[in-house]
Amino acid sequence: MEVLNIEKIKADPNAAVPLKTVFSQKALAGDMKVGTVVIPPGKRVPLTGVSNHSENEYSIIVKGSIVTETNGKTYRVSSGEATYIPAGQEHIAYNDSDEDCEIVWVLVG
Repeated sequence: MEVLNIEKIKADPNAAVPLKTVFSQKALAGDMKVGTVVIPPGKRVPLTGVSNHSENEYSIIVKGSIVTETNGKTYRVSSGEATYIPAGQEHIAYNDSDEDCEIVWVLVG
C-alpha cells in the first residue's frame, strides 16, 4: 500500500489551474471502475474476511478517516490523503471514528 498526502503533491506548473496528478499508470488494455463509498462509524469493509481483487485500487479520502490493514501493516488514512493498493494485495478497512468516511475509488485492471 502507498499513502500520499495530496497537499504535498506539486501542481503542474504549465497548467492554467492547479492540476495535480495523484497516481499515474500506463495501461494497454483492461477495465476501469470508478466509484464512491461512505463507511459509517463502526463499520468494516468487507464485513468479514479480506478484500482481494485482480485490479489495482486507487482511493482518495474526501472526508473523515479510516484504518486500513494490509501485509501485516496498519495505516490511518485521512481526508486529503490517497492510497494505492496493488492488484492481489489482501486488505481491510474500518472506521473507528465518530464520523462518516467518504472515499472516491478507482479500480484499474
